[in-house]
Amino acid sequence: MATASGLVLAAGGSRRLGRPKQLLPFGGATLLDHTLATARACGFDQLIVALGGSSDEVRERVDLSGATVVENPGFGSGCGSSIAAAMSEIEGDVLVLLLGDQPGVTPDAVHALLAGRGGADIAVCRYDDGRGHPFAFSRALFGDLAALRGDKAVWKLLDARPGAVAEVRVPGSVPLDVDTWEDYEAVIGAS
Repeated sequence: MATASGLVLAAGGSRRLGRPKQLLPFGGATLLDHTLATARACGFDQLIVALGGSSDEVRERVDLSGATVVENPGFGSGCGSSIAAAMSEIEGDVLVLLLGDQPGVTPDAVHALLAGRGGADIAVCRYDDGRGHPFAFSRALFGDLAALRGDKAVWKLLDARPGAVAEVRVPGSVPLDVDTWEDYEAVIGAS
Protein backbone atom coordinates (compact mmCIF):
# COMPACT_ATOMS: atom_id res chain seq x y z
CA MET A 1 0.00 0.00 0.00
CA ALA A 2 1.26 3.48 -0.87
CA THR A 3 2.48 5.66 1.96
CA ALA A 4 1.52 9.34 2.14
CA SER A 5 3.46 12.34 3.36
CA GLY A 6 1.60 15.52 4.20
CA LEU A 7 3.33 18.86 3.67
CA VAL A 8 1.80 21.95 5.29
CA LEU A 9 3.00 25.13 3.58
CA ALA A 10 3.29 27.78 6.30
CA ALA A 11 6.38 29.77 5.39
CA GLY A 12 4.75 32.92 4.02
CA GLY A 13 5.77 36.35 5.17
CA SER A 14 2.17 37.65 5.33
CA ARG A 15 3.06 40.82 3.40
CA ARG A 16 -0.53 41.64 2.47
CA LEU A 17 -1.84 40.95 5.97
CA GLY A 18 0.86 42.87 7.82
CA ARG A 19 1.28 40.33 10.66
CA PRO A 20 2.00 36.59 10.81
CA LYS A 21 -1.13 34.87 9.54
CA GLN A 22 0.09 31.57 10.97
CA LEU A 23 -0.57 33.06 14.42
CA LEU A 24 -3.99 34.58 13.84
CA PRO A 25 -6.56 33.38 16.40
CA PHE A 26 -8.72 30.57 15.08
CA GLY A 27 -10.82 27.99 16.88
CA GLY A 28 -9.27 28.53 20.29
CA ALA A 29 -5.68 28.33 19.01
CA THR A 30 -3.93 29.70 15.91
CA LEU A 31 -4.69 29.35 12.22
CA LEU A 32 -1.64 27.10 11.78
CA ASP A 33 -2.57 25.00 14.84
CA HIS A 34 -5.92 24.35 13.19
CA THR A 35 -4.34 23.29 9.89
CA LEU A 36 -1.85 21.04 11.65
CA ALA A 37 -4.66 19.41 13.65
CA THR A 38 -6.44 18.72 10.36
CA ALA A 39 -3.24 17.26 8.90
CA ARG A 40 -2.74 15.03 11.95
CA ALA A 41 -6.34 13.79 11.59
CA CYS A 42 -5.58 12.69 8.02
CA GLY A 43 -3.38 9.84 9.26
CA PHE A 44 -0.38 10.66 7.08
CA ASP A 45 2.60 8.35 7.43
CA GLN A 46 4.73 11.49 7.72
CA LEU A 47 3.89 15.11 8.46
CA ILE A 48 6.13 18.00 7.44
CA VAL A 49 5.61 21.72 7.92
CA ALA A 50 7.56 24.36 6.01
CA LEU A 51 8.26 27.53 7.97
CA GLY A 52 9.97 30.77 6.97
CA GLY A 53 8.40 34.11 7.85
CA SER A 54 8.16 34.67 11.63
CA SER A 55 9.61 31.19 12.14
CA ASP A 56 10.89 31.78 15.69
CA GLU A 57 7.54 33.14 16.87
CA VAL A 58 5.67 30.31 15.14
CA ARG A 59 7.92 27.73 16.83
CA GLU A 60 7.17 29.34 20.22
CA ARG A 61 3.39 29.55 19.82
CA VAL A 62 2.29 26.67 17.56
CA ASP A 63 2.15 22.97 18.50
CA LEU A 64 4.52 21.42 15.99
CA SER A 65 4.63 18.03 17.73
CA GLY A 66 4.72 15.06 15.41
CA ALA A 67 5.85 17.17 12.46
CA THR A 68 9.23 17.48 10.82
CA VAL A 69 9.95 21.20 10.49
CA VAL A 70 11.73 22.44 7.38
CA GLU A 71 13.02 26.01 7.28
CA ASN A 72 12.71 27.87 4.00
CA PRO A 73 15.09 30.84 4.06
CA GLY A 74 13.86 31.84 0.59
CA PHE A 75 10.20 32.03 1.65
CA GLY A 76 9.76 35.47 0.10
CA SER A 77 10.09 34.01 -3.40
CA GLY A 78 6.83 32.06 -3.26
CA CYS A 79 5.48 28.72 -2.15
CA GLY A 80 7.45 26.86 -4.82
CA SER A 81 10.57 27.44 -2.73
CA SER A 82 8.90 25.91 0.34
CA ILE A 83 7.98 22.79 -1.59
CA ALA A 84 11.49 22.54 -3.01
CA ALA A 85 13.01 23.03 0.46
CA ALA A 86 10.96 20.15 1.87
CA MET A 87 11.43 17.57 -0.88
CA SER A 88 14.61 16.04 0.56
CA GLU A 89 12.59 15.10 3.67
CA ILE A 90 9.70 13.37 1.88
CA GLU A 91 9.53 9.64 2.65
CA GLY A 92 6.08 8.76 1.27
CA ASP A 93 5.09 7.41 -2.12
CA VAL A 94 2.54 10.23 -2.42
CA LEU A 95 2.87 13.84 -1.30
CA VAL A 96 -0.22 15.78 -0.23
CA LEU A 97 0.11 19.57 -0.14
CA LEU A 98 -1.94 21.54 2.37
CA LEU A 99 -1.94 25.31 2.72
CA GLY A 100 -1.30 26.53 6.26
CA ASP A 101 -3.76 29.39 5.77
CA GLN A 102 -6.72 27.36 4.45
CA PRO A 103 -8.64 26.16 7.51
CA GLY A 104 -11.70 25.00 5.56
CA VAL A 105 -9.91 21.91 4.22
CA THR A 106 -11.11 18.79 6.03
CA PRO A 107 -9.68 15.31 6.57
CA ASP A 108 -12.62 14.04 4.48
CA ALA A 109 -11.36 16.08 1.51
CA VAL A 110 -7.87 14.63 1.90
CA HIS A 111 -9.22 11.09 2.22
CA ALA A 112 -11.39 11.60 -0.90
CA LEU A 113 -8.37 12.95 -2.79
CA LEU A 114 -6.20 9.97 -1.91
CA ALA A 115 -8.96 7.43 -2.56
CA GLY A 116 -9.96 9.01 -5.87
CA ARG A 117 -6.57 9.66 -7.43
CA GLY A 118 -6.16 6.13 -8.77
CA GLY A 119 -2.74 5.87 -10.33
CA ALA A 120 -2.61 9.50 -11.46
CA ASP A 121 0.65 11.37 -10.97
CA ILE A 122 -1.27 14.50 -9.93
CA ALA A 123 -4.63 14.70 -8.21
CA VAL A 124 -6.55 17.86 -7.33
CA CYS A 125 -9.82 18.48 -5.58
CA ARG A 126 -12.68 19.49 -7.89
CA TYR A 127 -15.07 21.53 -5.78
CA ASP A 128 -18.45 22.85 -6.95
CA ASP A 129 -16.82 26.11 -8.06
CA GLY A 130 -13.45 24.94 -9.34
CA ARG A 131 -10.16 23.22 -8.62
CA GLY A 132 -8.49 23.72 -5.28
CA HIS A 133 -6.18 22.40 -2.61
CA PRO A 134 -5.24 19.95 -1.32
CA PHE A 135 -3.21 18.44 -4.17
CA ALA A 136 -1.53 15.01 -4.30
CA PHE A 137 1.60 14.09 -6.26
CA SER A 138 3.14 10.69 -6.96
CA ARG A 139 6.83 10.04 -6.44
CA ALA A 140 7.27 10.25 -10.24
CA LEU A 141 6.88 14.04 -9.93
CA PHE A 142 9.11 14.60 -6.90
CA GLY A 143 11.97 15.78 -9.14
CA ASP A 144 9.68 18.36 -10.73
CA LEU A 145 8.49 19.50 -7.29
CA ALA A 146 12.09 19.88 -6.08
CA ALA A 147 12.77 22.20 -9.03
CA LEU A 148 9.76 24.50 -8.41
CA ARG A 149 10.35 28.22 -8.14
CA GLY A 150 8.07 31.20 -7.60
CA ASP A 151 4.47 31.65 -6.61
CA LYS A 152 1.67 29.55 -8.13
CA ALA A 153 4.39 27.12 -9.23
CA VAL A 154 2.24 24.08 -8.45
CA TRP A 155 -0.58 25.43 -10.60
CA LYS A 156 1.91 25.89 -13.46
CA LEU A 157 2.99 22.26 -13.03
CA LEU A 158 -0.66 21.16 -13.30
CA ASP A 159 -1.14 23.27 -16.43
CA ALA A 160 2.02 21.81 -17.99
CA ARG A 161 0.80 18.22 -17.49
CA PRO A 162 -2.96 18.23 -18.11
CA GLY A 163 -3.05 14.55 -19.06
CA ALA A 164 -1.50 13.53 -15.75
CA VAL A 165 -4.09 15.30 -13.58
CA ALA A 166 -7.01 13.48 -11.95
CA GLU A 167 -9.78 15.70 -10.63
CA VAL A 168 -11.41 14.22 -7.54
CA ARG A 169 -14.91 15.41 -6.71
CA VAL A 170 -15.20 17.07 -3.29
CA PRO A 171 -18.54 18.68 -2.38
CA GLY A 172 -18.74 22.35 -1.46
CA SER A 173 -16.85 25.46 -2.49
CA VAL A 174 -13.10 25.85 -2.75
CA PRO A 175 -12.01 26.56 0.84
CA LEU A 176 -11.00 30.16 1.49
CA ASP A 177 -7.39 30.98 2.23
CA VAL A 178 -6.19 33.95 4.24
CA ASP A 179 -4.16 36.60 2.46
CA THR A 180 -5.87 39.80 3.66
CA TRP A 181 -7.92 40.97 6.66
CA GLU A 182 -11.04 40.62 4.53
CA ASP A 183 -10.12 36.98 3.86
CA TYR A 184 -9.55 36.38 7.57
CA GLU A 185 -12.92 37.92 8.45
CA ALA A 186 -14.60 35.74 5.81
CA VAL A 187 -12.90 32.59 7.15
CA ILE A 188 -13.94 33.46 10.71
CA GLY A 189 -17.49 34.11 9.53
CA ALA A 190 -17.61 30.75 7.73
CA SER A 191 -16.34 28.71 10.68
